[in-house]
Amino acid sequence: MSKIDLLKPKVKKLAEQLLIECKKRGIDLTITQTLRTIEEQNKLYAIGKTKPGKIVTNSRGGYSFHNYGVAFDFCPVRSGRAIWNDIALFDAIGRLGVKLGLEWGGNWSKFKDRPHFQYTGGYSIKDYINKKIDWQRFEA
Repeated sequence: MSKIDLLKPKVKKLAEQLLIECKKRGIDLTITQTLRTIEEQNKLYAIGKTKPGKIVTNSRGGYSFHNYGVAFDFCPVRSGRAIWNDIALFDAIGRLGVKLGLEWGGNWSKFKDRPHFQYTGGYSIKDYINKKIDWQRFEA
């Protein structure tokens, strides 16, 4: 199973459309993260707080849309190498994703997360935590 297959069907479809739109524009893109376990999220949350490194996320396990299969991270690739520092490229990809209906982390004011997209179906993280989600909205 590929990472993208772990996303809810609607989110998977949007991610696939993003890959196609990027390819049309000569941008190679890889999906780096999709669904995460609570434990995986907590390990990432610790980085820059209780573990060395730059802060990766402000969301503890259960408080990330990654924990529900509705978020994914990506990276552009050139000549087989990840391109993490090309802000203009991330911005171009972000605009494409937004046009498709995704929420892009690069548009956030407090914690810009350029390599992140999500589709929440209009629900808040509290709705996910409290299991107040109509999962039918996430069918393709």
